[in-house]
Amino acid sequence: MSILEVHHIEKHFGATQVLNDISFSLEKGQALSIIGSSGSGKTTLLRCLNFLEKPNGGVISVNGNVIFDAADPATQQEKEIRAKRLHFGLVFQNFNLFPQYTALQNVTLARELLAKERCGESKADIEAAGLELLAQMGLADRANHYPHQLSGGQQQRVAIARALALHPDILCFDEPTSALDPELTGEVLRVIRNLAEQKTTMIIVTHEMAFARDVADQVIFMDGGVIVEQGDPHEVIDHPKEERTRQFLARYAEN
Repeated sequence: MSILEVHHIEKHFGATQVLNDISFSLEKGQALSIIGSSGSGKTTLLRCLNFLEKPNGGVISVNGNVIFDAADPATQQEKEIRAKRLHFGLVFQNFNLFPQYTALQNVTLARELLAKERCGESKADIEAAGLELLAQMGLADRANHYPHQLSGGQQQRVAIARALALHPDILCFDEPTSALDPELTGEVLRVIRNLAEQKTTMIIVTHEMAFARDVADQVIFMDGGVIVEQGDPHEVIDHPKEERTRQFLARYAEN
């Protein structure tokens, strides 16, 4: 059974159709890369999965359970949105760390709030888990540093640790290196590559074609709010079948 099934997702802003009939599935432990030009709908799709945007149509299922059905109001109640977001950890383009909190506090904050609501883990256990995640990101010595004291690559690794802290079913990345200088891109990609090797289930919106080809189990190419082509990364990127895919990859190669 797929860990994620997306069926016929639609999203529009006013008269502008941003996502049109988006369907795909993802197996546990797989990495899916989504590629395409700016404005193709990639980020909006991630925001719909994370319920930062509400789809106008379609069905989303996680672990065989329908968590959103545009035709069923019972799946759209605002009080359930936060719980549904726990299925998806989201790493943004621009880090989005809280500047007034240390790296460790940024990682542990959401888990501490959840523990208070559910009378769960102790603060000491949460901090220990946060320190372990920072160590996994190569940031064991940066736990007490504030965001302004960290490089962009370090901030993004803190953001990845924060997304992992709540043990999401699926970890989503929205162009995780686009805000980084070229010399810092590699350190973030290495972390994502390690997560892929550990069989972390991931959706990665990226413009790093070589990375997508080498790390992903499947690739989706989007253009104009639709999925133009999807399949094995070597086939889609090296031997695309669709003309729109070929044109995009040719433009990318020129740049």
